[in-house]
Amino acid sequence: MENNPPADSLLPDEPVVSIRAGRKWAPLDFKSLWAYRELLYFLTWRDVKVRYKQTVIGAAWAIIQPLFTMIIFTLFFGRLAGVPSDGIPYPIFAYAGLLPWTFFSNAVNNSSNSLVGSANLITKVYFPRVIIPGAAVAAGLVDFAVAFAILIILMAWYKVQLTAALLLLPLLVILITLLALGVGMFMSALNVKYRDIRYALPFAIQMLMFASPIIYPSSMVPQPWQRVLVINPMAGIIEGFRSSLFGLPIKWPALAWSATVTIGLLIFSAYYFRSTERTFADVV
Repeated sequence: MENNPPADSLLPDEPVVSIRAGRKWAPLDFKSLWAYRELLYFLTWRDVKVRYKQTVIGAAWAIIQPLFTMIIFTLFFGRLAGVPSDGIPYPIFAYAGLLPWTFFSNAVNNSSNSLVGSANLITKVYFPRVIIPGAAVAAGLVDFAVAFAILIILMAWYKVQLTAALLLLPLLVILITLLALGVGMFMSALNVKYRDIRYALPFAIQMLMFASPIIYPSSMVPQPWQRVLVINPMAGIIEGFRSSLFGLPIKWPALAWSATVTIGLLIFSAYYFRSTERTFADVV
């Protein structure tokens, strides 16, 4: 009869994986994030599928929200109120502002509730928790791409001439994605502890929409108030979207401020998220 060695002798001298609480204000572990990159992919597609599960028109809902809002804005603000649009037909002017705004608002709302909605996953399996709000933001990019197809059709309908400024558009998409990720990370961490966030955040985002140049151009705002307007980082990004699409002069100071705020907020949110990450499984 063969003698099997005792189980203890098969164990390594040092643990293969050690899970422990990190420092209170530690940066993101990019090595760990890279190791779990496939999980980000699967959670992103899970969010996309769940969003349109058992819906009649599926991903067409990504088009309906900005398209119908554009129609309402055009009727009430473009025609009845006569709001200027910097020489651009008001429907496409409004849609070009609504497209990045809809992505930002949906990404922030979904990512802020992502940790609470994934409580079963958080309490059972270890992985970098930042992947959850990151997947919610990445899923919003799918909706953004679908809705962008309507913008292409509108630009062709109104015969918009493309310029070299269009090369700036991918950078603006990256910038607004990072801004949504920074806000989403911070709000998702707060929402785990303070459930009031889920009620207050949609109201705050709705108020922020009127403080962004979506319905109106920033040139309509009186000069003293334009400095206040650009404090909102979305103002520079939305104006940058229109400038890149329609060949308007690019307002570099406002865009530089938006990029600075985005990077600063992303760094702060990453540190704050890591400082509270250790308590998620206990609180959520």
